[in-house]
Amino acid sequence: MSALLEVANLSTHFHSGGHLVRAVDGVSFTLDAGGVLGIVGESGCGKSVAAMSILRLIDGKPGVVAGDIQFDGQDLRVLDESGMRKVRGGKIGMIFQEPMTSLNPVLTVGRQITEAIRLDGSFSNAEARDRAVELLRLVRIAEAEKRLDDYPHHFSGGMRQRVMIALALSRSPKLLIADEPTTALDVTVQAQILDLLLDLRDRLGMAIILITHDLGVVAETCERALVMYAGRKIEEASVADLFASPLHPYTRGLMNSVPRLGDETSRRRRLLEIPGVVPSPAAMPSGCRFAPRCRLAEDRCRAAYPQWRAYGAGHFAACWRAGEAPHD
Repeated sequence: MSALLEVANLSTHFHSGGHLVRAVDGVSFTLDAGGVLGIVGESGCGKSVAAMSILRLIDGKPGVVAGDIQFDGQDLRVLDESGMRKVRGGKIGMIFQEPMTSLNPVLTVGRQITEAIRLDGSFSNAEARDRAVELLRLVRIAEAEKRLDDYPHHFSGGMRQRVMIALALSRSPKLLIADEPTTALDVTVQAQILDLLLDLRDRLGMAIILITHDLGVVAETCERALVMYAGRKIEEASVADLFASPLHPYTRGLMNSVPRLGDETSRRRRLLEIPGVVPSPAAMPSGCRFAPRCRLAEDRCRAAYPQWRAYGAGHFAACWRAGEAPHD
């Protein structure tokens, strides 16, 4: 089966204050139709910039995007703006962070959804409204027809996120990109949103890219995971392999910083933070970008960026000590 999305050597660089800012630097991955890929990492690792680069929401000055992006048989890098508008919101839907700021506060949710539905010109006003009701029902909003006339501030945070999902589905996309869709929601609502996304994937057959800093979200939702650090991909594997045998010290650090439920030993175990912070994209360290924060770093780590290597079927990492580093 051919991939729905193939991204090769994606790089997004900015010029700011006389510095070259490497926000995304040589990231590659593929996604099959109906698949669910998680992109995980701390804030500032380039996850959201990579997603917006795929949709060419960052292009030209001040951002420079390079690489190859093949989606559903089309080269997105060579499409004109008219062609990209058909892809954005059409073949690819996106749920942006912060639904309260993404929704227009002075328009009803019904107006915002119907306007998105009518972009391709194939729906009348009445048909678009009927479709909007269907979408609100699809994302499990009760009394959908009545709620079309409500404004965003009439909805709770979880309900606003459902409206954003309905907007993203308005033109039946083949791929849904969800950027931190559960941030700022309580645990119960987070679980509902994740369950909804997987249910929609199964019902509609669309693929999903889930961008998150939360490994728990990845474990619950995704089939494969791509770990990013300082603009680069540092590990990729099936979710089962990643959690059973994380290879990169950064991946293990992320896992060790998550609270665990279990026996008395697990409850009393101290959380281990990753020392330091993600480096500034304008001042990347030489060699491995994680070396200044890594307790396993040695001279070769600081001298040269590690090779991207396979460690078993479908499990890859960029770390000089990936094969030998013990689990924490």
